[in-house]
Amino acid sequence: MSESLAIQPSRAAPPLTDPMRLRAIFAGSAGNLIEWYDFYVYAFTSLYFSSEFFPKSDRLVQVMATSGIFAVGFLMRPIGGWFFGRYADRHGRQKAMVISVLMMGAGALVIAALPTYATIGALAPALLLAGRMVQGFSTGGQYGTAATYLSEIAGPRRRGFWSSFQYVTLIGGQLSATLVILLLQHLLGDAGMKAWGWRIGFVIGAVAAGAIVLLRRHMHETASEADRAGAQAGSLSELFRHSLRPFLVVAALTAGGSLMFYSFTTYMQKYLVLTVGMTAQAATLMMTAVLVLFMVQQPLMGLLSDRIGRRTNMLLFAGLGIVCTVPIFSALATTREPLVAFALIMAGLTICSFYTSISGLFKAELFPVHVRALGVGLAYGIANALFGGTAESVALALKDWGVEHAFYWYVTALCIVSLGAALLLPDTRRDNPLDR
Repeated sequence: MSESLAIQPSRAAPPLTDPMRLRAIFAGSAGNLIEWYDFYVYAFTSLYFSSEFFPKSDRLVQVMATSGIFAVGFLMRPIGGWFFGRYADRHGRQKAMVISVLMMGAGALVIAALPTYATIGALAPALLLAGRMVQGFSTGGQYGTAATYLSEIAGPRRRGFWSSFQYVTLIGGQLSATLVILLLQHLLGDAGMKAWGWRIGFVIGAVAAGAIVLLRRHMHETASEADRAGAQAGSLSELFRHSLRPFLVVAALTAGGSLMFYSFTTYMQKYLVLTVGMTAQAATLMMTAVLVLFMVQQPLMGLLSDRIGRRTNMLLFAGLGIVCTVPIFSALATTREPLVAFALIMAGLTICSFYTSISGLFKAELFPVHVRALGVGLAYGIANALFGGTAESVALALKDWGVEHAFYWYVTALCIVSLGAALLLPDTRRDNPLDR
């Protein structure tokens, strides 16, 4: 059954020297880092600008409103995945990636320059929503296109290693946003950040996005003109006619992988404060250290996949997730030792690394080249919006209802779904469709 998922590759690939390939991987990864920096800087500055865009009312209501707009970014991802996936399959990966990053930068610039509610009234939050929708749309397009590009440009040797830099830069973007905000807080203080300092983070992101234009000449196109010229390139009907099973497999694996990732990253900081009892500052410092190590794990797990195969990586992720999720969360809930908490979180993220390190690669290996970016981006966008984007909301709701432990079993259940999908994956170590 797993062999039925193997597909036909691109009919032509551009000859690249090793230095050219490395520059292309760097350029593609840099664009991904900029994209995710811009996406996360909103979350880290919302506490400062929430009161500026909504009527003066309860502080919690203001934060919830800005968080709701943050969630809209996830809802826009499937649409961005469809649009940019179609564009990349028809017009090229390089063009799609550059446009996506520039669009993200434009959204950041709009938010940075927005007048407040006191100046233009209800139009202020409406424009904030519009800027965030543009960013969510862009992020949905960047993931599938970057995953496809890095998988195709990496070459047959150490493909898992080089493709892992998609998540290295994804996490790096999150860390970069954190460090920029910490620096601004130190220089400006809370008053300065609330008055105008929060805008600087968005300006930095917009300028960095513009710099991607300077790197585009190193981003060599990976799909041939023949692959892109066909009438079925980037077609939804073509995708679902011949690649429905791979699409469902990718969606199922993304559901478990995204839920696990967001549970141990974005939600974990709140979990440490609300359940474990840490201070907000201690939780932030711990998660920063954890994310650095998690980032370092990605190329190591990518190298491992080059040895044992992507299918084995995914089976390890799902199997360990099923066995270990409930014990890890349960132990975290009762520990008061920072080092124990650190070790438990790292255990969860190490399990997650089996998935994240090759998240884009195993997906790209399942689709034919003329619908590859579309298949990867759309399947990811839908599953990520449904399960990754809602992870925090589901966890907090269950905690509010007094059944927080049900969230641990919810994550476990999605890992079971991922295990079933992982069993359907082909072993691409000896006969990789990206190499033919």
